[in-house]
Amino acid sequence: MFYSSVGHAGASGYLAAMAIVGVAPELMRPTALTLNIVIAAFTTWRFRGARFFDAKIVGAFLAGSVPLAFIGGGIKLPSEIYKLLVGVVLLCSATYLVWRSYSKRWQSDPAAETPVTVPIFIAPFIGAAVGLLSGLTGTGGGIFLSPIILLMAWAGPKATAGIAAPFIMVNSIAGLSGGLYKGSFALATIPNAVVPLCAAALVGAILGTWLGLYKLSNRLLILTLAFVMLIASGKLLGLT
Repeated sequence: MFYSSVGHAGASGYLAAMAIVGVAPELMRPTALTLNIVIAAFTTWRFRGARFFDAKIVGAFLAGSVPLAFIGGGIKLPSEIYKLLVGVVLLCSATYLVWRSYSKRWQSDPAAETPVTVPIFIAPFIGAAVGLLSGLTGTGGGIFLSPIILLMAWAGPKATAGIAAPFIMVNSIAGLSGGLYKGSFALATIPNAVVPLCAAALVGAILGTWLGLYKLSNRLLILTLAFVMLIASGKLLGLT
């Protein structure tokens, strides 16, 4: 619900939840990517319908990210390395969420929207860096792309969400495809529970996109989610 409200699909949240309950690392990445594809596709449809979508900008980011996400998804990391990498990603994500909860730039006020001014010639390079990290960790990369766009004042919050959602969807497809192609994980590693998980996440996305498009964000929800991520990060990094 929360992630879809800002155009994200929830991969870092799924990874945090799976880390807390002790899901095996080899199951975490394909499960998160599968959920990401479903929720990002729905979120893309919602924000595109509200006309917060720029195909040219999205295409520029994807030009650099897709090949690297495919390569990253095909790399089978040792369990300890994967835990370390995801732990750092979750720590960064928690920091980002706290920042987001207090940043005026993220307020969902239509008046806060600014024209999209992403430099086309820079976007593929940013996309490449984010794409590789997304493939390696099993995230769609939105948790990193959105802060960059907002910090650089290249777009308002809703336009940023409209860019992030399709970016996450395509990168998640590339990462999952790369993993299946390279054998870093097989279809059998995606648990049967992924179907009800997708259904539950989709219910949250229906509410989340409505909140993101028409209502203010809930700071308490954001901070609670950040706290959960910190716990999961500590678990993966061996701090808790």
